[in-house]
Amino acid sequence: MEKSEKSVELISPEPMTKEMSSYDCDICRKSFLQKSDLTMHKRIHRGEKPYPCDICSKSFSCSSKLSLHQRIHTEEKSYHCDVCDKSFSDNGALTKHKRIHTGDKPYQCDVCGKSFFNICYVTKHKRSHTGEKPYHCDICGKSFSRSSYVAVHKRIHTGEKPYHCDVCGKSFSQSIHLTGHKRIHAGEKPYHCDICGKSFSQSIHLSTHIRIHTGVKPYTCDICGKSFPENSKLTRHIRIHTGETPYHCDVCGKSFSNNNALISHRRIHTGEKPYHCDICGKSFSQSNTLKGHRRIHSGEKPYQCDVCGKTFSLNGDLEKHKPIHTAENPYHCDICGKSFSGNCALVAHKRIHTGERPYHCDICGKSFSQSYQLTVHRRIHTGEKPYLCDICGKSFSQSNSLKVHKSIHTEEKPYDCDVCGKSFSLNVAHKRIHTGERPYHCNICGESFSHNSILTAHKRIHTGEKPYHCDICGKPCSNNSALTSHRRIHTGERPYHCNICGESFSHNSILTVHKRIHTGEKPYHCNICGKSFYQNKHQTTLT
Repeated sequence: MEKSEKSVELISPEPMTKEMSSYDCDICRKSFLQKSDLTMHKRIHRGEKPYPCDICSKSFSCSSKLSLHQRIHTEEKSYHCDVCDKSFSDNGALTKHKRIHTGDKPYQCDVCGKSFFNICYVTKHKRSHTGEKPYHCDICGKSFSRSSYVAVHKRIHTGEKPYHCDVCGKSFSQSIHLTGHKRIHAGEKPYHCDICGKSFSQSIHLSTHIRIHTGVKPYTCDICGKSFPENSKLTRHIRIHTGETPYHCDVCGKSFSNNNALISHRRIHTGEKPYHCDICGKSFSQSNTLKGHRRIHSGEKPYQCDVCGKTFSLNGDLEKHKPIHTAENPYHCDICGKSFSGNCALVAHKRIHTGERPYHCDICGKSFSQSYQLTVHRRIHTGEKPYLCDICGKSFSQSNSLKVHKSIHTEEKPYDCDVCGKSFSLNVAHKRIHTGERPYHCNICGESFSHNSILTAHKRIHTGEKPYHCDICGKPCSNNSALTSHRRIHTGERPYHCNICGESFSHNSILTVHKRIHTGEKPYHCNICGKSFYQNKHQTTLT
């Protein structure tokens, strides 16, 4: 029989005395009676496995483990489970297996009381209490509590994905991920929540989901104290503190703190939208975006503000809403000092300074700093106007345009300027008149503007671009508002009404001038003759 390869602390009934010579591991300080035991133990840290199987080439750290493994190839599996008919080469393995069916867990953790089928699981579990991580990645130095975790982790560095789906060909770094993925094709969701009845394809997803009901957040950041329901979310969060971004885009070189963010980012370059709405057919680059979109059809708004009770279809919309109550803007731009309520808004803002435009139109090649700008721009090419006024039936390419248009019918101006007291249908635009803020700069002539849309229109002076065409006479216009105004020549539409005399006008600017007849306001003063006027035409004539 081979010499025992286990440490004395596992097999000796007597405690080690000071007189007994011992061999200490200089990595984890574990002690051994024999030098050979220490030598074998050190292989755990080095990941060394010098004993290969000559049949399947699998390697082991000690000869006894190789001997046990070789029975798979050489010995008859004469021990059969009478529940599921699975076969085993020895009775011990069968006994351990049967505990899956009986639920017998004879091995208990003396720290937390958790029970296990197998004693080796207790040893591995205890490391969660002690924090012991004896297995190290020889590439980046990261430590793990189990050797199997190291093997899986190394695939991040090598890019190895040995598990392939035979339905769609997608590859995975872990077999458990492949098993879960296959259930997407099969539609199988065997794990059910006994609180709300929701079903899941993987048990880990059910465990995570249950924490929504219980509020349990067992993973705590030891830097800031924030807690998370999933370990992966804690890992991602810690990278905020460390600044670690180990996932790199091979197209543009941009780095990310997690692999999911990299996968989503790559779709900017590829234009891939693999998630499709089965109701309207619209496609999305991310599953979460599809999930949020489906709520438009269902009317579901599961996210509620605990201050005012307002509900939202997306958690992101709730997070944007919350600072209304607290006036909190915790995300600061390190270039200009401007503050934002959400990190996404800060990231989008920073592109003003960097000039980064990662979203490209595949029709005309134009680039944009935000994805929604590309979505809106594409409607110029497609003619799509999905936002419909329920009063007059007019359609718009943007929800904001519809909102502004509706104020013509309702005369609603909910935003009051705290400087001059004027009321407006939109909140941000007017305030920059008082602050003088002009954050948008023309890279051709250097002129600055208070709004990005004004900068875009201005740039067309340099380029001569007129992308908006009248569908009646074909006249090109440099911006959409100019096209809208022009179309009224053909339609005779006069949507702006004077609330004093009832006269109608085709343009808001003409209505503004007209109202001065009633109010007597004459804001234009001639510095030559001293007279005042409704319009600035007099000065133009003199000059």
